Amino acid sequence: MIGRLRRTYRRMRLGTRLALGMGVLSLMVFAVVGTALTTYMRDYLSEQLDTQLAQGQIAQAKNIEEYGTLSGKKYYSWFYAVYDVSDGKPVLRKPEDPGDLPKDVDEFAAVARAQTVSDTEVLHTGDLKGKGSYRLRACEVEPGVILVSAAPMDGIDDTVGRLVAIQAVAFGVALLALVLSGRGMLRRGLKPLSDMAHTARGITSHDLTDSARLPVRHDGRSGGPEVEELRTAFNTMLEHIDDSLAVRTQAEQRLRRFVADASHELRTPLMSVRGYADLFQYAAANAPEERDKHLARLRAEAARMGILLDDLLLLARLDAADVEAPLRLEETDLVELVHQAADAFRAGRSDHPLTVAVPSDPVRLRLDPLRLRQVLDNLLSNAAVHTPAGTKVSVEVCVESGMALVQINDAGPGIPAADQHRVFDRFYRVDKARSRDRGGSGLGLAVAHSLARAHGGTLELTSCPGSTTFTIRLPLSRTA
Repeated sequence: MIGRLRRTYRRMRLGTRLALGMGVLSLMVFAVVGTALTTYMRDYLSEQLDTQLAQGQIAQAKNIEEYGTLSGKKYYSWFYAVYDVSDGKPVLRKPEDPGDLPKDVDEFAAVARAQTVSDTEVLHTGDLKGKGSYRLRACEVEPGVILVSAAPMDGIDDTVGRLVAIQAVAFGVALLALVLSGRGMLRRGLKPLSDMAHTARGITSHDLTDSARLPVRHDGRSGGPEVEELRTAFNTMLEHIDDSLAVRTQAEQRLRRFVADASHELRTPLMSVRGYADLFQYAAANAPEERDKHLARLRAEAARMGILLDDLLLLARLDAADVEAPLRLEETDLVELVHQAADAFRAGRSDHPLTVAVPSDPVRLRLDPLRLRQVLDNLLSNAAVHTPAGTKVSVEVCVESGMALVQINDAGPGIPAADQHRVFDRFYRVDKARSRDRGGSGLGLAVAHSLARAHGGTLELTSCPGSTTFTIRLPLSRTA
């Protein structure tokens, strides 16, 4: 039975359990208050009855002393007994009226005996057979004479009984009203928690695989500071979940796009290799003079595919830089490195005039010269590939605010504003129709951006029609 009640209690809602707990606590308070009030009322009425007995016995004692009788000094439903003390023992006088004494006089005799050895009045509550509960008082009227009076306590018992009944009804109604009203108040006060529970259920039923934003929030403004604190923490948790989902969704989208682009980029040279291999096989059997040309194309496509794979491997190593170190740092003169890249560019891109502006003093940094040279070559090559012949290109090196800056500028048509924030994405091309022979794989700027970050620097772009500038910033804190 107790176990079933416990299980039923545990299945109740929090508001109901709190209301029941409040009801039990209120019942205990009511019980204490009612007991105290009832006890006080009984004691008060008993004191009143004792006072009435004392006042009545004063008049009766005077009458016995003067006239030897109680006539005219009797109260309705009271009992009286007069004892003469002989040799220290009280002896009952014959009552003036048979109705002055009940049939059971043992309580009277006991109180009279107690009075013979007491210096003050004796009070006693006794149960007279057939009459009920009485309050007895004994006093010495004169030497050798003891008067015992008994007043019924039915009035006190009736009053206390009515008081208890009134308390039971009043406390019961108050308890019922308290539980019902408290249940309503608790339900309203706990509504924010119910709303948050509903929100949590909404999260569990929400598809978290393809959405970066949870559509549920709790925006109420009630429930007190504790609920407000819980609400704030709950919504903050949802914001963190949203951010995590957004990051995960973006990462998954980038991964899918990267895999698709990488597959597409690798498929093209593989198809070329297959085609030239077939042509080489045909030429070996029918046109020997064509074999060298087809073999050269095979090697070119294989080399192109190798470059693409090298770039992908480098990007993977840069992404996992905390696992393996993709850079081999050494003390290097940045000015000399720029001169080398400029000489290589002039040799291979003679149709693009190049100007170089560098400080007269060396700018020595601790960096990976091979990888930074790759960054410079990629940026210079990008300027040549995406601008018409004759477009001026410039390279400038300077030191500013604790940073070494390398700016590569071209006077080409510029990059559209809608594409500028994506030029560093992998496999992204501004001109979607550009051939791969001319436009590359779309990894050059991504590799340059990742290498700049691996050196603790940044690669930034500013572009408008007639001017495009890539700025490499390297911290001087890497100085040897």
